[in-house]
Amino acid sequence: MMSTPHSRKKICYYYDSDVGNYYYGQGHPMKPHRIRMAHNLILNYGMYRKMEIYRPQKARYDDITRYHSDDYIMFLRSIRPENMPEYAKQMQRFNVGEDCPVFDGLYEFCTISAGGSIAAAMKLNRRHTDIAINWAGGLHHAKKCEASGFCYVNDIVLAILELLKFHQRVLYVDVDCHHGDGVEEAFYTTDRVMTLSFHKYGEYFPGTGDLKDIGAGHGKFYAVNFPLRDGIDDDSYQSIFQPIVTKVMESFQPSAIVMQCGADSLTGDRLGCLNLTVKGHGRCVDFIKRQNMPLLLLGGGGYTVRNVARCWTYETSVAIDADIPNAIPEDAIKDLDDEDEEKVNPDQRLPSTQSLYTSVWYFHVTVTPQVK
Repeated sequence: MMSTPHSRKKICYYYDSDVGNYYYGQGHPMKPHRIRMAHNLILNYGMYRKMEIYRPQKARYDDITRYHSDDYIMFLRSIRPENMPEYAKQMQRFNVGEDCPVFDGLYEFCTISAGGSIAAAMKLNRRHTDIAINWAGGLHHAKKCEASGFCYVNDIVLAILELLKFHQRVLYVDVDCHHGDGVEEAFYTTDRVMTLSFHKYGEYFPGTGDLKDIGAGHGKFYAVNFPLRDGIDDDSYQSIFQPIVTKVMESFQPSAIVMQCGADSLTGDRLGCLNLTVKGHGRCVDFIKRQNMPLLLLGGGGYTVRNVARCWTYETSVAIDADIPNAIPEDAIKDLDDEDEEKVNPDQRLPSTQSLYTSVWYFHVTVTPQVK
């Protein structure tokens, strides 16, 4: 049974210890090791005592091809660093090579990420948990037939498809610095999934997510984009995030929520340009949690790895209602950079540099779907 608004929620957490062993290559900003860093922090804070922890089964070929095309997934299964010359044409066709490189164990890495998100969605469907967490998921740029933005398999889409077996309407919320284009594209013409993305807009990857992109056909008004300029801080972000989520909840009335918690919206991210503190980022998670819906929390972007680990550790504590000290447990310090302060620092920020891209008050005229 689902918890009441004031009862302690049941939390399930998914982690595969192999995930941190994969390596995108020299100089590549995507580092799966960050997931292991977060996991070690979570364990050292003792949060495992308040969660059920699972090692998920790897996603099967049939699971992944519920969304992705057979030829694309066959390619991912077959490609390896040593046989790349044989697949030159397919690499170009499927957008694999630079941002999305071929590396040892590529397909297995994808099955770990997707397997965790699918298993988490199944757990929610069975009503065996209130919140399910898979920090190895959240790879929101992958398309049906191609890789994009460091993402190969869209575990989010696969998880939402699983949730739709039991839920008439699913809300997707994305707080990554980059637009959640792959998820939006997958559900652009349906009224059963509303995609809500807050992201940097303009001369910035992937270049999509305009305020005027609202869905098509049956999905018109079910894609919601809120583009931002550089430097938005915690208070300004919340002045947008909370009223928009409130309006969406009233209008769409979902029965489950999937949240992509990309940590590249944090201040000081290697590729990001927003100015959220860990605490400010976590306020978004807390606000979604307080909607009291079955909730799937996923990872995503984040390229200053020590901050990613701190962020997802803090947001795990938000999920389980645990107060954790700023001081990092001694056993976890070795996982962080030598120059780091030995604190989670949830309040650390830079000076805000720019205002919002657009006013929150424009929003109310664009989100007017009728519940069906």
